[in-house]
Amino acid sequence: MTQGGDGTRSPERSAHPATQLRRAVLSSYLGSVIEYYDFLLYATASAVVFSQVFFANLDPLVGTIASLGTFTTGYLARPLGGVIFGHFGDRLGRKQMLVITMTMMGVASTLIGLLPTPGQIGAWAPVLLVLLRVVQGIAVGGEWGGAVLMSAEHAKTRRGLWASFTNAGAPSGMVLSTVMLTLTNALTTEDEFLAWGWRVPFLLSVVLLAVGLFVRMKVTETPVFATAEQQATTGKAAGKAAGAEKPPFVQVLRNHPRNLALAVGVGFSAFVAQGTLTTYLIAYAVGEGFARQTVLNALTISSVGAIAGIIGFSALSDRVGRRPVVLSGAVTMAVLGFVLFPLVNTGSAVLLTVAVVLGQSVVHPAMYGPLAALYTEMFGTRARYTGASLGYQMAGLGAGVAPPVFAAASAVGTVLTSTLIAACCVLTVVCILITKESHRNDLAHEPEDGGRGRTRTNPETV
Repeated sequence: MTQGGDGTRSPERSAHPATQLRRAVLSSYLGSVIEYYDFLLYATASAVVFSQVFFANLDPLVGTIASLGTFTTGYLARPLGGVIFGHFGDRLGRKQMLVITMTMMGVASTLIGLLPTPGQIGAWAPVLLVLLRVVQGIAVGGEWGGAVLMSAEHAKTRRGLWASFTNAGAPSGMVLSTVMLTLTNALTTEDEFLAWGWRVPFLLSVVLLAVGLFVRMKVTETPVFATAEQQATTGKAAGKAAGAEKPPFVQVLRNHPRNLALAVGVGFSAFVAQGTLTTYLIAYAVGEGFARQTVLNALTISSVGAIAGIIGFSALSDRVGRRPVVLSGAVTMAVLGFVLFPLVNTGSAVLLTVAVVLGQSVVHPAMYGPLAALYTEMFGTRARYTGASLGYQMAGLGAGVAPPVFAAASAVGTVLTSTLIAACCVLTVVCILITKESHRNDLAHEPEDGGRGRTRTNPETV
């Protein structure tokens, strides 16, 4: 029923193509939810718990900075995860790497929940905390690219819609982690929460891991990769450039350098906006006198809305193209950046919620949602995991860098912060205008680099 790019049939895909697509999408979504639940749970805990548990011997301000610094290490490790798992994912297959990344994340989060305090093991406690955060960063860096490809490469139509469920997992994980910490905090006293209550959400990662692995093990390898692997094996058996295939990372730098640079530029402002809306604006609102729970409630509401926004704008990109949707989101965010802080400065909880919801549920999804399919379409099959992951994770540094930069800029005023947000959006506008429209591309064919290179139909021997 279903044929690969060389006319060969994929038995598993032919037997139940719709079932495999549903499993792939569900697996990608659940994997993303679990990964970001763990990753963002750490982010919240680093802001409200870790400075008092692991860095209590430091000055409060220094302890907070040290705690948030461990949070940043996760973002710095993500590109490394993209390269490592991208390499093996392009060589051995998407499914195997996704099982490993999910297991790494679940185990690391569980170990954080079991981590002794400095009072028990001294300086080893914060050192081990940082090491486990690095493991989390490597895992999430390898997870995203493989999860997106599992959905996109299984899909025959509406690639943007199906791939977007991976991106929708990020706000879903944020909602879940915020709710779990809030419930644990509500059911314990302050002393109990600091002593053991904060550990409960981390330990629940074991349950999520078991559910995620159960679903993920039922998904077959993608037909696009299976066909490319068969072609590569056949070519080597016939003596065509045996052993000469370049590593995926080298292929990306050699064949798609402009696409990689464009991928980073297109996505950078989306992550800057993400860091602004989910981290910096929250801290800013608390500093302006809002109750922490009021701010977290606004964040939770906007995260729920972001799930629908990401899926909706991604589905729209299947109809009108990736470029118009991302472009409209970037332009609107450039304007919204000058409105966010005045709305918060009113002191109104309603206007605070409006600002966060407008940003995270409406504007940001237009910039962020279509990236899953767009990055998939920018790289060839045998280097797609590496290229998509590296572009995404390098752009993702914007989410880790923006909050501290904007905190420093706040000494000058929020206008400077808004100007910096707009400047990042201009970068995205320029890059998306240069990027070739790709929503109708055939994933079995090698894409052009930046719309100006030559199209190759056999990416296995480049």
